[in-house]
Amino acid sequence: MRVLRRLSISARITLGSLVVGAVVLSGIAVVLHVQIERATIATDESLAAGDAAPFVSDLRHNPDEAPDRPAEDVLVGIRTSSGSWLVDSLPRDVRAALPSGVPEDEVTLRLHTGHRLVTVVGVPVTNDDGSSVVWAAHDGRAGQETLERVDRSLVVGTVLALVAFAATAWLLSTLALRPVGRMRRTAEDLSAGTAGGHLPVGTSDDELAALARTLNAFIDRQRENAERERRMVSDASHELRTPLAALTARLELAHRSSGDAEALERELRGAEGDAARLVALANTMLELSRLDESGPAPSTPAAALVTELMGSIDRARALGGAVDRDIDFTVALDAPDERYALEPAAFARIVDNLVANAIAAGDDGGVIRVTLAQDASHALELTVVDDGHGVPEDFLPQAFERFARADSARRAVLGGSGLGLALVRGIAERAGGTASLRNGENGENGENGENGENGEHGGAIATVRLPAL
Repeated sequence: MRVLRRLSISARITLGSLVVGAVVLSGIAVVLHVQIERATIATDESLAAGDAAPFVSDLRHNPDEAPDRPAEDVLVGIRTSSGSWLVDSLPRDVRAALPSGVPEDEVTLRLHTGHRLVTVVGVPVTNDDGSSVVWAAHDGRAGQETLERVDRSLVVGTVLALVAFAATAWLLSTLALRPVGRMRRTAEDLSAGTAGGHLPVGTSDDELAALARTLNAFIDRQRENAERERRMVSDASHELRTPLAALTARLELAHRSSGDAEALERELRGAEGDAARLVALANTMLELSRLDESGPAPSTPAAALVTELMGSIDRARALGGAVDRDIDFTVALDAPDERYALEPAAFARIVDNLVANAIAAGDDGGVIRVTLAQDASHALELTVVDDGHGVPEDFLPQAFERFARADSARRAVLGGSGLGLALVRGIAERAGGTASLRNGENGENGENGENGENGEHGGAIATVRLPAL
């Protein structure tokens, strides 16, 4: 097996084809040999029976007359039941190999003597003079020589056919695998960074072309992932630079204000805020990275998610930016025991991020509405509606991308990093659900009014839908 593993694919295909061809052609050669041998024996038997027929007829119809002498080269012997020979032109070695006595029925013998190979037919004859047997022999050397010549021809033909078979298999496999060689060389260039683009796709719509298309799609995904990671690293560096610079500046100011307790306290509080922002950003990035990890799917009942919803709203009400805001929530669950594929803490992160965004988007004195309900299929739907001015329409398609922020969001009281919605979508998709964002009736392009269609208020409407298990 080690030797086979070291061979190229073309060599292995050729070797396998050679083995299969040898088995098939050898089988055909054996069948032909057997058929020709049987035909030769049948011919010898027929000729021997033809030589015996006149003597059998003479004994049956003219028992009182002596049998005629056989013609030259006709091997016939007539032996009586007493063992005497009435006619004998058989060779001595053949005569010695014949069985004694008179057989009851006609027999055919294939005798191998020291000098020849003969086919002998024995026909018993019974008349008024008693019983006797007519032995007629036919020399099978001619048929045997013919069979040997045929066998030699079959061997030579089999060898030539195998050589042609191996050459054809090598040529076809080499031609068929040529696109693989081109793909390998292109892949080496892509790996070395000396070439761009994709792997070559052959003109034939075969398995190799399908493989090339699949690998090209994989390359595109890898490039997208690499570009996404590069952008993420760049954006993360940019996001980290601002609070780090602010933290450094506040620490320097705090150092200068070491003699002023009030100024020192102010700078330390500011530094604590910058440090908290750094910790929140690091935690969010860590949670985003963990979304790609595989593991057993969780199963949480809807009632437990309601508890997390209420806890998230309590936390949001305690935030500084929500002091002058009202947060209403509605829960409508027909099947509280229905289970969903996410942890309670993950659902809490969804609610925390969406409510925090809603708080940042509105003004003092407004109302944020949170609804948790189940549809006819028991899918869980979380809706968060803020009372702000909505988001720009051109931002909606990229709202859930990492570090994506609308211009209006930069004035957020909580200082968002652009990762909250990305985390929301990641958690929802990991649970088999979806996350979406749109503007309500009072949104970016809507008309001003108290209520929109279906009782919707405010600017942006974030919806997370989670299917039941």
